[in-house]
Amino acid sequence: MAASRTISSEEQLREIVGQPAELVAAKVADRLNHLTRQFIERSPFVCVATASPDGGLDVSPRGDPAGFVRIVDERTLLLPDRPGNRIADTLTNLLADPRIALLFLIPGIGDTFRVNGRAEVVDDPELLAASAIDGKAPRLGILISIEEAFTQCAKALIRSDLWNPERHIERSELPSSGEIMRAVADPALDAERYDRERAARYARGDGLY
Repeated sequence: MAASRTISSEEQLREIVGQPAELVAAKVADRLNHLTRQFIERSPFVCVATASPDGGLDVSPRGDPAGFVRIVDERTLLLPDRPGNRIADTLTNLLADPRIALLFLIPGIGDTFRVNGRAEVVDDPELLAASAIDGKAPRLGILISIEEAFTQCAKALIRSDLWNPERHIERSELPSSGEIMRAVADPALDAERYDRERAARYARGDGLY
């Protein structure tokens, strides 16, 4: 359904949302410092946004023990690439368009941390060795040059009540991965078996590293 009224210019937008305070606008830095680096060092989870050659966009979740995104220096990060579904949207996107955006979350903390920059896919064993887990170093990594780095206020997490365990729901209340795969990919798929085998692999840690 088309909206009856749309905003088509920044002038219209600013009439409604206003201008950012001077202090807020000034918080965007082009590098990390001894304070902001702590948001990366303590984060076990980051959302990674990239752009595809056809103009599409992609957001991918990445997670590991806190500090898994390594700070190479104040303007450079290394994001290790762990085994996934092999679609590799993030990696293939970066081969065509180096722009990248990161959103770091820390459990229990309302403030998030954002990094915008440019990235390249690397396979340097020496650089990746420090990202090994259980003796397994990643074969690939994403080397990120920081262009913008800044904290994001806690309002979204306050409104969502994201970290409140009383608001958590049981996984069984949502369709399982097997049910979704059966509906969209293979009507003959044994969804219950798919879910059991997937859960068993995760419990054993198969394919995580």
